[in-house]
Amino acid sequence: CGEKERAVHNVKQSGVDDMVLLSKINEDAIVENLKKRYMDDFIFVSFCLLTCILLVCWLFIGTNKTHINSGAGKTVAAKYIMGYISKVSGGGPRVQHVKDIILQSNPLLEAFGNAKTVRNNNSSRFGKYFEIQFSSGGEPDGGKISNFLLEKSRVVMRNPGERSFHIFYQVRMRTRGWLLLSEDVTVTVSSISAIIFRLSTLTFRSLGLVRFFKTFLKVKSSYMFSLFSNKWGGKSESIDVTLNVEQACFTRDALSKALHSRVFDYLVESINKAMVKDHQELNIGVLDIYGFEIFQKNGFEQFCINFVNEKLQQIFIELTLKAEQVTLPFHPCAFRFCCDLCLQSNPPGIMSILDDVCATMHAKGEGADQTMLQKLRMQINNHEHFNSWNQGFIIHHYAGKVSYDAEGFCERNRDVLFTDLIELMQSSEIPFIRALFPENLNAEKKGRPTTAGSKIKKQANDLVSTLMKCTPHYIRCIKPNETKKPKDWEESRVKHQVEYLGLKENIRVRRAGYAYRRIFRKFLNRYAILTKESWPTWRGDEKQGVLHLLRAVNMDQDQYQLGHTKIFIKAPESLFLLEETRERKFDGYARTIQTAWRKYCARKKYVQMREEASDLLLNRKERRRHSLNRNFVGDYIGMDDRPELRQFVGKREKIDFADKVNKFDRRFKSIKRDLILTPKSVYLIGREKVKQGPEKGMVKEVLKRKIDVEKIMAVSLSTMQDDFMILHEEEYDSLLECVFKTEFISLLARRYEERTQKKLPLKFSTTLEMKLKKEGWGPWNAGGSRQVQFIQGQGDVAVLRPSNKMLQVSIGPGLPKNSRDLKLVCSSAIAHQNGGLKNANHAANQRNSQHHSNQKPISGNTAHPFLPTNISQLKDRGNRQAPQQTNLDFLKVPDQGAAGAHRQSTNRPTPGGGRPKPTPKPKPQVPQCKALYAYDAQDTDELSFNADDIIDIIKEDASGWWTGRLRGKQGLFPNNYVAKI
Repeated sequence: CGEKERAVHNVKQSGVDDMVLLSKINEDAIVENLKKRYMDDFIFVSFCLLTCILLVCWLFIGTNKTHINSGAGKTVAAKYIMGYISKVSGGGPRVQHVKDIILQSNPLLEAFGNAKTVRNNNSSRFGKYFEIQFSSGGEPDGGKISNFLLEKSRVVMRNPGERSFHIFYQVRMRTRGWLLLSEDVTVTVSSISAIIFRLSTLTFRSLGLVRFFKTFLKVKSSYMFSLFSNKWGGKSESIDVTLNVEQACFTRDALSKALHSRVFDYLVESINKAMVKDHQELNIGVLDIYGFEIFQKNGFEQFCINFVNEKLQQIFIELTLKAEQVTLPFHPCAFRFCCDLCLQSNPPGIMSILDDVCATMHAKGEGADQTMLQKLRMQINNHEHFNSWNQGFIIHHYAGKVSYDAEGFCERNRDVLFTDLIELMQSSEIPFIRALFPENLNAEKKGRPTTAGSKIKKQANDLVSTLMKCTPHYIRCIKPNETKKPKDWEESRVKHQVEYLGLKENIRVRRAGYAYRRIFRKFLNRYAILTKESWPTWRGDEKQGVLHLLRAVNMDQDQYQLGHTKIFIKAPESLFLLEETRERKFDGYARTIQTAWRKYCARKKYVQMREEASDLLLNRKERRRHSLNRNFVGDYIGMDDRPELRQFVGKREKIDFADKVNKFDRRFKSIKRDLILTPKSVYLIGREKVKQGPEKGMVKEVLKRKIDVEKIMAVSLSTMQDDFMILHEEEYDSLLECVFKTEFISLLARRYEERTQKKLPLKFSTTLEMKLKKEGWGPWNAGGSRQVQFIQGQGDVAVLRPSNKMLQVSIGPGLPKNSRDLKLVCSSAIAHQNGGLKNANHAANQRNSQHHSNQKPISGNTAHPFLPTNISQLKDRGNRQAPQQTNLDFLKVPDQGAAGAHRQSTNRPTPGGGRPKPTPKPKPQVPQCKALYAYDAQDTDELSFNADDIIDIIKEDASGWWTGRLRGKQGLFPNNYVAKI
């Protein structure tokens, strides 16, 4: 369907949000696009002046046939619009007052005008046209509500499975306190609603009805017989005619409907008075009316609702064609004949025939519906949009064929309120009730009493007249399912709605010319980022700016047209070109901003880690010079490339620290171990030779010890500059020598505090106690303990002298205990990362430089600087592989035996017939540097050298790694190990 997934403002878009841009215009493509957006929670799509919404939150589960449009979310969409206007508009006391009324009027009107139907728990049973009036500055300073077509017959009659208006149930639950009404009005309105509910259920069997009216309505007894009789005649004389039971029920129902309708009108009028404005400037109107309805049994209410929807569909098509100024090859307004079928008077339409039957058979209800049905068959049976059946008739609406049951049509159409009932209400002692019936009964009345159908016709015509004066924007609400569940998609149901709503035809109308159109200013604002000249603001003629942008993306001239104020783009693909270019620009800038932010956060975190680590040892332990200004890497053995080690750690456990250490046993024998720290545990991993099985003789990694972080009791260190530390645990302790002990202890302290909410105990002394592991069973096999004693010596390398139960460590003085970081090594990105180092030999230089036992210290290590091997520098090194000097000695074939030796010593003639050698070319002058310290290469592309070696500099790099040549070999070396000559 021409899907175009893209990210706009970092929000993923699914399908196309403007269906005019679909590559194929058919029902299947439209449905597929709607489905993709619905499944990705994008419920809005648009085209032309129409917005299409798919809502599922307001659906109702049922077993009846399709109930098109009802419950699809029209009322909620109207609330969104009013809420949006309230949020984005200005402020001020008057403006805020109007905003509050706009938002708070919804629950009040829904209580009196909404009800539960078989398809919708909160169905609007009235039409509402809400005008929000604005000042010249764009602030809402007034408003007006016009209500249409209230289904007041629901007060006295409902279909099976449905309910009356919400207010009657709220009154029974004693729900009060509408924000727009005062306490007195709230009590009065609630009381009248209770009276209406009670009145609609009364029967004419006793004098209880008389007592009810006298008690609650406080009317005069002399007017009570209005419920049982009716006056016939003129002004000079009249006759009281007693009503039969059926006529009395009609009168009772008419009074109930009139009371509820007039209370509803009073509420609307009260809201309008609170927002009244003396003059109109600008306004936005929001029409919310009940949708098309098709039930298994459709009655008079469905007939009226669908008639109004036909009228709205008719003006929608007319205004759409007028806006686009095109004519379709087919006749899109064919369904206007449905409106004529209902409204026409010559020959009579359905409503005219219905009113005539109600007028001629007003005294009785039995047989009236069949009489109406017979007249319909006689008058309009030959109409192309009308068919009859034994119990009713069928109308061919734009949404499909609907069968109407004639039962109850005449009864519900009667909306006569006799003057006797008006006099009865005007005699009430309650001022509010008297105000609801302000009619002047002495005025001369002419013509037939109005019916519900005639009132609906008038209101529909008034509504159409109002809408035709506006510039319309339409919202079509599509119902994706009938199960009231999210992500439930009924394709056949959606496709049917797409067809009868005419979405394909509307898209074709819009695509008849150009698919995309926009005024110059908005186009420039959206695509200004494409060029430097237009960003941030184009300073020149807007038309020339648009043309500049189109040329910048090399759009073909036949794909666009420039009008006086708008640009028109023909094909959707051309618009996609602009959008993709725009997104790439934003993506590039976003990546730049993200990179800068990540650098800042990483640097901040790194500085914080260094400060925490320094504070742990400050004034408690002497420091090594190179440990003060060292970057924290974390993973020094490349755990991501070591599955044999990773197998001992949980799958989702982060590696905080990993390094090779020396672990000392009870005899102070040094053993190599891999020390790994995770947020949960400390691991010590060693290696053993397999003694049996198919892998016999192979060396395998073995988990020697696992200590939970929270079980560590303390960590002991000396006060000197050595690298020894003891991890104390309840069972036994572990003596370790770790070059990066400061980093390890700082991370361990952080994880310990996270797990226990306590600080990690650190002990500093020149004599450390170590508890040994218990071997065997019984008290005679106790583990015992050992001591590690630290004494002042010479040099930076620890000298170990083990004895029976004591290890003596001799080491020279380090930096003072109060030493802090001297400087922060600048780098493009400094971070403590999991798996941040892929080269397992990263710290071999520092690790190998610190030998112990009885060996002499290596000269030159006393001022050993730190290697600049942070993450970004390692990446730079990987991107700049130095050319390797290939060793071709293996290709030489030596001469064998004494003869060979003789041949090598024989003087050979000089090539060239004894001519003198040409003068050699002078060697080019290259910059050189002198090595200050010895450096051992850590990788194949690095250069090894000793102190005082002279190195030719081939290339200098800001990362700190230079390319040089020494003794015929070329490679990388750290620039802080050398000084330029």
